[in-house]
Amino acid sequence: MNTQSPIFDFPGLGDFTPPPSAADPLAVEEMTRLSIFHGYIGVFVVAFLATLLVTPILRRLAIANGVIDHPDYERKEHKLPVAYLGGVGIYIGLLLAFAYSFFAPSGFFDRHPSEVTQHAVPFSVLLGMTLIMFVGLLDDMIGISPRIKISGQLLAAAALAMDDVGVKVAAGVLTPFARLIGVQENLLFTFDLPFSIPMFGAQIQIDVVYWVGTGIIAIFILGACNASNLLDGLDGLLTGVTAIAVAAMLIIALGLGLASDGPLDGARVVICLAVLGSCLGFLPHNFKPATIFLGDCGSMLLGFMTVVVILSLGDTGKTPLVVAGLLIYAVPIMDTTLAIVRRKMSGKPMSEPDDQHIHHLLKRSFGVTRAVFTLYGIGAVFGILGILVSLGRARVAYVFALVLAAFIGVTAVKIARLKIFQEQAKAIAEARMRATQAPLPPRPTRAARHSAEDPSPVQPTRS
Repeated sequence: MNTQSPIFDFPGLGDFTPPPSAADPLAVEEMTRLSIFHGYIGVFVVAFLATLLVTPILRRLAIANGVIDHPDYERKEHKLPVAYLGGVGIYIGLLLAFAYSFFAPSGFFDRHPSEVTQHAVPFSVLLGMTLIMFVGLLDDMIGISPRIKISGQLLAAAALAMDDVGVKVAAGVLTPFARLIGVQENLLFTFDLPFSIPMFGAQIQIDVVYWVGTGIIAIFILGACNASNLLDGLDGLLTGVTAIAVAAMLIIALGLGLASDGPLDGARVVICLAVLGSCLGFLPHNFKPATIFLGDCGSMLLGFMTVVVILSLGDTGKTPLVVAGLLIYAVPIMDTTLAIVRRKMSGKPMSEPDDQHIHHLLKRSFGVTRAVFTLYGIGAVFGILGILVSLGRARVAYVFALVLAAFIGVTAVKIARLKIFQEQAKAIAEARMRATQAPLPPRPTRAARHSAEDPSPVQPTRS
């Protein structure tokens, strides 16, 4: 390890030289996950306090401007209107935490020494979270079409792809496959053109890893934003589940930082701590009885930030770590998979809401608070499993993911079929009940009865 005053390059902010203690060989030898965590803990404190203090202000603004969620007395648990704009509080907490990581002096924020050049939180992450926040905010305030929301999510994904955040996730799968079929491992192909194209010349290069990775980013962003949005159905549910998932990913991120995995080691830890601090700062206001909701603004933002961490785990091509991250995030993934299969089999539109999500089923059995804590526990179990999978070999991660995906898929089909059979049985029972309870014919009047007994015409009498 090079211990001679390593320089950390922060784009746009100049170079950063670690304090002398960080360059000391003995300090490097004794560096642990906990010591790295101590150096970055200020990010968590700033995110926590900022979100905790700004959320009541946003609640008052939401009520004053009518940005509230009205109860429908069917799917929604609350009986009184509740303010939105909670996602703006999350966004402010994240923004201030990232600013702290940029500008905090040594002693308040100590970046860990590493063999590789460390970068700050990429600008593409800041741009993407801002796009997601504003698209969700527009939907909360005035309502926008699903196409506009998807367009905003794809723009955020494009920003990450342009900055190579998550692009190398595909390398862990494609490179061994290329080696197996005997083609070049970097999967960079050059083609000669019969004519010259402006800005490209007479040759064109196709980087298969880049374009497949870009597609993966788009799928992940769309999936995570909408999965988090679907899970946000009970007070404190999504906030707590996200906090648990990010805490598990933080342990993996600290391990990568300890091993000097790549240039995003420091940024990955900063993002995890910022999201964790914002969630825990917002949770007291959002837990039952909630005084403010995340709204689409907050739910999509938490989904975006979580998937950014998952993608960053594979920044150096370690795709098994991405699989471990998806395992940690299994609760929203399961709920979304069940919803898609259920609506597809019942012939309903994907955007049509229902009350058959996992949290709705648990709520009817245990109540709101117990249902939330049950899903917290399930999320914690998946978090532990994800950490354990990250410590194993790649084959273990892929096999575990295959088994889990098969289990989720079969369960989704079973539940969807059961729901369809129940609805069909209910319709048949109602039809039979209507048939057995058909109204009796009206009783005939006295004249009608007399006419039936004596069919001869009645002769009028003469006076």
